[in-house]
Amino acid sequence: MTRPHALAALATLLLMPMLGCDRSGGEAGKAAPPAAGPSTASAATPTTAPPLATAVLGQPAPDFTLTDTEGKTVRLSDHKGKLVVLEWWNPGCPFVKYAHGEQGPLRTMAAEQMAQGVVWFAINSGAPGKQGAGADASREGASGFGMGHPVLIDEAGTVGRAYEARKTPHVFLIDDKGVLVYRGAIDNAPIGEVDGGGAYVNHLAAALADVRAGKPVATAQTDAYGCSVKYAS
Repeated sequence: MTRPHALAALATLLLMPMLGCDRSGGEAGKAAPPAAGPSTASAATPTTAPPLATAVLGQPAPDFTLTDTEGKTVRLSDHKGKLVVLEWWNPGCPFVKYAHGEQGPLRTMAAEQMAQGVVWFAINSGAPGKQGAGADASREGASGFGMGHPVLIDEAGTVGRAYEARKTPHVFLIDDKGVLVYRGAIDNAPIGEVDGGGAYVNHLAAALADVRAGKPVATAQTDAYGCSVKYAS
């Protein structure tokens, strides 16, 4: 994307503060979602899922079970032995739209990585009634973006909070031993514009390359940018 076009796209975003969008790792004026902790649900609500352990870099990724937009149950631990990417996602977020658009870093990346054996899941942790939330919106958005990987629905926000997912997009890489080895931004170029100038870096691609080379991930964490995850208030 040329600089004038990138700046024009960014200017459009800045006129939409209600989306909670932000180029930085901040929460656009909102506190970060609390980490998973002891459940406050009473014994009278047995259907409330227990909280998951909080995800920690260098430690086994918390296992979870979610349902995709077609009603299929997906369990993370079923994919141990493979590289797994988790992509927090909201079809209404301008940063997600750019990332999956014609010039975005995710336009073909997921398909290319899946062809090499990577398991890739988008996760929508938007609460009911929030922007882009739910299976119907997710299915329509995935179709519009031409996505070939499943979208998992996390309307309770249990998985998102456990992984401390703050932005859409916010990506996580789990190695073939089930260990969380990267979390943060896809790259250093929100809406195609490199922060602070300099060379373009795709952080997720670099992390995947390090893991495949049998090396520790050189940059294991970066600040995610984008729209805030639309958790229930």
